[in-house]
This record gives sequence, C-alpha cells and structure tokens, in this order.
Amino acid sequence: MFPRIFGKPKQESNALTTLDKLNETLEMLEKKEKVLLKKASSEVEKAKEFTKAKNKRAAIQCLKRKRLYEQQIEQLGNFQLRIHDQMIMLEGAKATTETVDALRSGAAAMKSMQKATNIDDVDKTMDEINEQTENMKQIQEALATPIGAAADFDEDELEAELEELEGEELEEQLLQPATTAPAAPVQVPEGRVPARPAPQKHTEEDELAALQAEMAL
Repeated sequence: MFPRIFGKPKQESNALTTLDKLNETLEMLEKKEKVLLKKASSEVEKAKEFTKAKNKRAAIQCLKRKRLYEQQIEQLGNFQLRIHDQMIMLEGAKATTETVDALRSGAAAMKSMQKATNIDDVDKTMDEINEQTENMKQIQEALATPIGAAADFDEDELEAELEELEGEELEEQLLQPATTAPAAPVQVPEGRVPARPAPQKHTEEDELAALQAEMAL
C-alpha cells in the first residue's frame, strides 16, 4: 500500500522532468537550426561575390558548404519532429494515467461508501422513519380531538340551532317593505307642462294593517 501511495507522485515527477528535458532539447535544436540557416545564407552571398570576381572555384566551395548546412538543417528538422512526437505521446500517456488513477480513486471511494452503508441498516432506518411518522400522526389526531366541555356538544343540536337562525334571518328579510322602482319619465310635447301626479298619502294605520296582513300569511 505504501509504495503505491508514494509511487504516484514520483511517476508524475518523472513525467514532468522528461517533458522539461524534451522542451530544452527542442529549444536547443531550434537555435542550432537558426544558426545554420544564417550560415547557409552567408555562403550564398559569398558565392555571389566570388562569381562577380570571376573566382569560380571559391564560389563552388561556398555552394558546397551551403549544401552541407542544408543537410544539417534537414537533420535537425527530423530531430525536432521526433521530439514533438515523443512529447505528444508522453502527454497523452500522462493524461491516460491520471484518468485511470482518478477512476480508480472513484471506484475505491464508492466501494468504501457501500461498505459503510449496509442494506440492512438502510431498511432499519426506513422502518424507524415510518414508525416515527405514524406516531406523530397519532399524536396530531389526539391533539385535534375535543376535550372538556367541548367534547359534550351535540353536533345535531348545533345543526338544528343553525337552521333556526337561518330561518329567522329569512323571515326578517321577508318582513322588510319592498322598494318601488322609479317611474319612467313621461314624454310631453313641447310647450306643455306635464301635470304632477297627486302624492299618495300613507297613514300609519294603513302601514300597520299591511304589516298585520303579512304576518297573518
């Protein structure tokens, strides 16, 4: 177990060290390539000068050195390509290793949690929850049951009393005098004044007689 715990950081350190080394080598090859390119360009310029001076042999020597530089440049390019390929493979392997380690850690954590959570314990916990819920329901029902004087009230008597109150309220509404709708306005030709209807006189005896007649009904 302990080699596995301490081996993972060491592997990561080795991978990072290798990537750093490859990067340094790549930078060194790029610098050499730039130097060789300048040298090859310089040989071309020298060959041109020797050609103008009619020094054919010296010009040919310059072109030979240029080709040697170009061969080295091509070789350096191949080296750089191999290093890039190696870096890509190493980074991919590193990502794969990290992914596998993460999946392995997740699986181990899930396995540990499953061991800590037994199915029998889950069933027992659910039974306790159901039992407590049923007890709470019974307590609430007991608290909602009327006690003392309120428990002696007869529901049928209360319903009858309520119907009696509703009947009295309806009777009071029937005894109230009905309101008369306002009369429609009478159209009178122009130039004529409509005659005012004679006011109706209601005495107290008449209202009393009408009230007695409604009560007799």
